[in-house]
Amino acid sequence: MAFFYIGVMSGSSLDGIDIALLEQDERPRLLATHYIPMPDELRAELLGLCSSGPDELARAGIAEQKWVKLAAQGVLTLLSEQNMVAGQIRAIGSHGQTIRHEPARGFSVQIGNPALLAELTEITVVSDFRRRDIAAGGQGAPLVPAFHEALFDDNKDRRAVLNIGGFSNLSLIELDRPVTGFDCGPGNVLLDAWIQSQRDQSYDKNGAWGASGHVEPELLKSLLSDRFFLTKGPKSTGREVFNLEWLHDHLSHLPTLAPENVQATLMELTALTITESLQSAQSETKELLICGGGAHNVALTDRLAQLLPNTKVSSTEAFGVDPDWVEAMAFAWLAHCCLEGVPANRPTVTGAKGLRVLGAIYPA
Repeated sequence: MAFFYIGVMSGSSLDGIDIALLEQDERPRLLATHYIPMPDELRAELLGLCSSGPDELARAGIAEQKWVKLAAQGVLTLLSEQNMVAGQIRAIGSHGQTIRHEPARGFSVQIGNPALLAELTEITVVSDFRRRDIAAGGQGAPLVPAFHEALFDDNKDRRAVLNIGGFSNLSLIELDRPVTGFDCGPGNVLLDAWIQSQRDQSYDKNGAWGASGHVEPELLKSLLSDRFFLTKGPKSTGREVFNLEWLHDHLSHLPTLAPENVQATLMELTALTITESLQSAQSETKELLICGGGAHNVALTDRLAQLLPNTKVSSTEAFGVDPDWVEAMAFAWLAHCCLEGVPANRPTVTGAKGLRVLGAIYPA
């Protein structure tokens, strides 16, 4: 029997809220989508909450109310556009907004007030997906590999799915073994931060500015020396590690560099850490499917294709799935798994002690 779910996803890029309507039968199927740009004031406050500051608890409480009201508005708009009512939706899977991710210290914090979301939409909400995996000794991230396996495993090729959001993560799908995966490092987070600081633009469209510069070898060597890149999975990361201050620390030891060359070097950092992670963890990958906002960075995807000459590199569009909506779909699917009592973490990905049902349920 098919059920309808809605996934609500707000990622580390903080550009907006993705809302996806999913039909779950034997395989998940995307039916409709809605996107809400993040208001500048809310984006700035959420970004500020990613590091220590004054009155954090009250600020977080107010910010999550603003976030959830925006998300609820988007859910109701999507339902209206599809001529549907709340009672037709079995559940909303809401990721919330990550403001801290420190699994080594035993916690990951997503704000999003699922109780208020249930009140405003009159739909059951499943949220707080990371905490149970962390309680079981895992990283709590990435969560999408199990969904990637459900969506993209056709038992044909050795395949990898690459999500490039603020950070990049890989899901490795291979015949006759459990899916594996891990965070590779920065995706768009440093690229976006640098162009915003230098040109007051929110992102580098098509990677054009980065492509206009050249890679600075000394800067690249310095960036790659970070200990995160020297460890193997299970591993995950966030803005606590990779941020503009981290970049400035590396730049401070070097002569002044042209801003476009820094951008080119950051793009090379993203490309190299992805390809080296893939080649180390799953050699002879036949196909790499890219999703997330980074799928639209032409310069970056072209560079990945150059670095992986024996791998077919394409967006998930080649598999019939819009790359912009894979993560929102994943959280709708995670809500389905929670309500069905199906474990949705993968110990091979997160390092948890075993399979666990993820999520907390807030009834309509």
